[in-house]
Amino acid sequence: MAIQKALLVPKKFSDFVVGDTEKYKPGPGEILIKVQSAALNPADWKIRKYGVIVEEYPAVLGLDIAGDVEELGEGVTDFRKGDRVFCASQWDKNKSAFQQYTLALASTTARIPTHLSYDEVATIPVGLSTAWVGLYNKNPYGAGFSAPISPAEEGKYTGDPIVILGGASSVGQAVIQLAKLSGFSPIITSASLKHTEYLQSLGATHVLDRNLPLDGLKLHVDKATNRKTVKIVYDAIAVEDTQRMGLSLLAPGGQMVITTNQVVKGEGKSILRVLASLRILPNIELLETLYKDKITGFLERGAFKCHDYCSPTDTKCFPTALQEFQMA
Repeated sequence: MAIQKALLVPKKFSDFVVGDTEKYKPGPGEILIKVQSAALNPADWKIRKYGVIVEEYPAVLGLDIAGDVEELGEGVTDFRKGDRVFCASQWDKNKSAFQQYTLALASTTARIPTHLSYDEVATIPVGLSTAWVGLYNKNPYGAGFSAPISPAEEGKYTGDPIVILGGASSVGQAVIQLAKLSGFSPIITSASLKHTEYLQSLGATHVLDRNLPLDGLKLHVDKATNRKTVKIVYDAIAVEDTQRMGLSLLAPGGQMVITTNQVVKGEGKSILRVLASLRILPNIELLETLYKDKITGFLERGAFKCHDYCSPTDTKCFPTALQEFQMA
């Protein structure tokens, strides 16, 4: 059996360690990727710290993957060895990022545009998937808006306001950009004001201080929308305070997408918990369309931009074991 290096969580609650694991063989419809970059997603440290989601140990984590196609499984014709690609993990050990080689489904893997680096595109997959599913999946799995997959559907929601709580988060940044593609206007987000210029560059029309009290936030939203009713709020933070705030901003009958468990009552408004897993049945066609057909084109024409990121050499951003893994 071929062996590779991996960044392992040996048991529940344990620290990361560098160790050996199997080097996988791609099955039908799969590709083997030589990992060049992997993002640190909040879920990765939460799984290790709180012992959630993962049941089998030793575990390999890492949800955001960028690298090179190393080997093709049976039936894969869209890729060749050496293609630069990126994708999201499926939560399985053999399909996670923190190892030298990982498996992925060809149908949910995208090519990296020539002008972008591995590091840049590794910032995208899970945040983008979460934003895409939350906005465009059918109810109750998402808000049910038409995805911007054709010229006719881009700009479709011009004049419809959207509020995005937590615009500087990875999911928030993706939602802002998709909202711009879909034509939502105004695009109002809450964030630390130090991010104002950056979020405006992504498409936000109004950046409001995340520390505003509810009354102040409502006042600014009313002004930005010219008192037009808000029918969609995307809460990318989704703690109790932001969920309550989002509900208060919504018009009766409106929809709020959240990224964690619901902790407030809807009060006549829909609360939609988004799950962006690639293989949940309602997500399959939606996410395959995104990765096979759309995201590379969005990136090539600048309609979607990669997120800012910390350098892998910055010890404030990366745990010591991950740096050891990168040098292995």
